[in-house]
Amino acid sequence: MRAEELIENFSYLTDWEDKYRYLIELGEQMEVLPESECVDEYKVQGCQSQVWIKGEKKGNNFYFKANSDAIIVRGLEAILLTFVNGKTANDIRTLNLAETFKKLGLEENLSPTRRNGFTAMVERIHTLIGKPTP
Repeated sequence: MRAEELIENFSYLTDWEDKYRYLIELGEQMEVLPESECVDEYKVQGCQSQVWIKGEKKGNNFYFKANSDAIIVRGLEAILLTFVNGKTANDIRTLNLAETFKKLGLEENLSPTRRNGFTAMVERIHTLIGKPTP
């Protein structure tokens, strides 16, 4: 799914219950990081749930896989990966993922711990792509 399609789909959902169901559906449809790779090396620190994100660079572009033991978090991972997969490090650094999260109408309906977890996932992505060169 493309990022534009995801934003459009969320724009049609005005009720939190519908957004919640869609979030779960996204997590169920996501190709997850295999359990055999859910190891400490890929674990995201700062999440209440168990969360893993692994990145791989192919050419100039990054591709990520993720997994979680929580269905809502898996949906948040699916959203995040929709925006960052296949992008260059510079493209990812210029994304305002926090603003996109607000635009989808998720911020006001998720618990502070889930929002903090999303921020931790974004930070993990930024760690995986490396620091910008001066």
